[in-house]
Amino acid sequence: MDRGYAYYKKAFEGIPKPFAYVDLDLFDENTRNILKRAGSKNLRIATKSVRSVALLKRILHRSPVFCGVMCFSPQEAIYLVKQGLDDIVMGYPVWEPSALSSLAELIRRGKSVTLMVDSIAHIEHLERIAARHGVRFPVCLDMDMSMDVPGLHFGVWRSPIRTVAEAEPVVERILSSRMVMLDGVMGYEAQIAGVGDHYPNSGPKNRLVQTLKRRSVRQVASKRAALVAMIEDAMGAPLRFVNGGGTGSLHTTVLEEAVTEVTVGSGFFAPALFDNYKDFRYLPAAGFAVEIVRQPSEQLYTCLGGGYAASGAAGKDKLPKPYLPAGASLMPLEGAGEVQTPVKYEGEEPLTLGDPVFFRHAKAGELCERFNHLYGVSKGKIVEKITTYRGDGQCFL
Repeated sequence: MDRGYAYYKKAFEGIPKPFAYVDLDLFDENTRNILKRAGSKNLRIATKSVRSVALLKRILHRSPVFCGVMCFSPQEAIYLVKQGLDDIVMGYPVWEPSALSSLAELIRRGKSVTLMVDSIAHIEHLERIAARHGVRFPVCLDMDMSMDVPGLHFGVWRSPIRTVAEAEPVVERILSSRMVMLDGVMGYEAQIAGVGDHYPNSGPKNRLVQTLKRRSVRQVASKRAALVAMIEDAMGAPLRFVNGGGTGSLHTTVLEEAVTEVTVGSGFFAPALFDNYKDFRYLPAAGFAVEIVRQPSEQLYTCLGGGYAASGAAGKDKLPKPYLPAGASLMPLEGAGEVQTPVKYEGEEPLTLGDPVFFRHAKAGELCERFNHLYGVSKGKIVEKITTYRGDGQCFL
């Protein structure tokens, strides 16, 4: 499914720039490949990596293996329930009382919404809200899956629960409560799922990261198995779900016997950061186009806009990546700018004022925060106009 500059230029001829798009053929192929990698596990969609109700439904309708979604905002969860989605796990703790009250009302109406917790303080807070509304909150216990090595915290700072011993008092508190019930557990191995290990011209660093990942895979599996065993022994029954991983760790997380489902999100769009993984490759299914408005020199073209940087620690890898035509690159002293993005071009396609330059965002769903809709293209033609959360009038985080 190779797509060149001429393919997209023709497909989007006459469309005012800037615009964002999703190649539905590639999107569907990524979905099929993710399903193949799932093995016997269910898959939960990370909504932050998609941010479009229509595309979430497109994935969910593909297979019953897609068991539900993991949301990043309580307001988002409320909105998705109104759009007909169910089996929602909050990816992060919610504290805001008004948001918890709204989620309590969803649960009262029989909707499946599971809240994330990692402390007794979370439990006590949820109990107060639950008692007020006469409901029992299903909760998911989040365990930190990072790994410490001398001089390095390999992972991200999430849950304060880092060992089974630290989890025990929180589990006991949940099991003794009449206002909350333990529905599942999760642990996100960000140091495996979210860290590239195959960057160009970075051999020594790649080898170090690959070594750390292999060690961390073993540690994560052991820690998660011990946690699940402790909890299910205390409960005397199995958990409804054990969640782990992300797109970047799908191939290792599915091997864990204790895991019942893996969260996936970025693989559907396959943003630029996902070019830098050794063990898998998905197809570049989403991007945006900006218009050439100046030509300061023979090999330099200046585009209007384009400065859509990704979140996280600032660095060159968080900038959007010139994609097509092949041979385009950012200028190191300007990067992608608020109102102008100069591009050095050393390719073979003839370019002129008004032509598009296609970019890929560094991350997946964040692109949708910049555009009201994505043009859905299939077989060389625009076949639909797909609204994003922003296009639906929604702004969550």
